[in-house]
Amino acid sequence: MTKKRNGFLRFCCSFLPGAGEMYMGFMKMGLSLMSMFFGIIVAASIFELGPLAVLAVIAWFYSFFHVHNLAGLSDEEFYAVEDDYLFHLSGEGGKDKSFVKRYRTIIAVVLILLGIMLIWNSFYWMIANLIPDETVWVLQEISYRLPRLLAGIAIIAAGIYLVHGKKKSLEEEEKKEA
Repeated sequence: MTKKRNGFLRFCCSFLPGAGEMYMGFMKMGLSLMSMFFGIIVAASIFELGPLAVLAVIAWFYSFFHVHNLAGLSDEEFYAVEDDYLFHLSGEGGKDKSFVKRYRTIIAVVLILLGIMLIWNSFYWMIANLIPDETVWVLQEISYRLPRLLAGIAIIAAGIYLVHGKKKSLEEEEKKEA
């Protein structure tokens, strides 16, 4: 059952992502946020991808303010909020397509790039002591610069995709109006 509950305890619980939602009775929301937060931290540490931890900070801020936004709702709005998972991976929850089906290509590209990065880092550290220092330096530069280059290319591609999609939707709206 959802309740607004004690303000001080709610504030204390809001420092742990998902705990504030759980304290107010939104177990599914809380579980989603807590799983996302700790999953990002675990993935960043296991795969040695420190920059991924920025997503954990974003999840923390979202959860913190989400709790206080829920608490700031009027009583009738608060009780109308449905406890639901944040992500519907199976396609349930009234959505036509599941999360994985909608973003299959993006997920595949991210997983492939992540796999390539992990293989490269493992390979690099296995051969670093066996090759000359000059070659190690070149490989280090490639390891440092290549992910940034690929990220830049991905950002440009995403921008082009968004502009192209917006242009296409504007053209479709013009056709409907005509």
